[in-house]
Amino acid sequence: MSDPKAMNLRFPDPAQRTAIAVAAKAAGVSMQEYILSAAYDRATAVEQRFLEGFKASMARSGAAFTSEPSSIDVGPEQRALERETMRELERHEQGRAA
Repeated sequence: MSDPKAMNLRFPDPAQRTAIAVAAKAAGVSMQEYILSAAYDRATAVEQRFLEGFKASMARSGAAFTSEPSSIDVGPEQRALERETMRELERHEQGRAA
């Protein structure tokens, strides 16, 4: 009888399974632990990127609220920065969709 706590590791590509098995062995861990660790690392990297973007957004928003009322009308530099930020977000979204 199989262990009910074990992950069912099925790979449609035998080369992929072999590559993961070799990497897990080199790391000195089980395949299950290796896969879970990789998934956790990827999730935390995504979380970190989101938090960095959020902090940058908060800084920009905070600066807008602390500025003098006469400086609320954004200049060409601010509009250029906003356009570049939008392009960066679109590139990031396209990368995630790929």
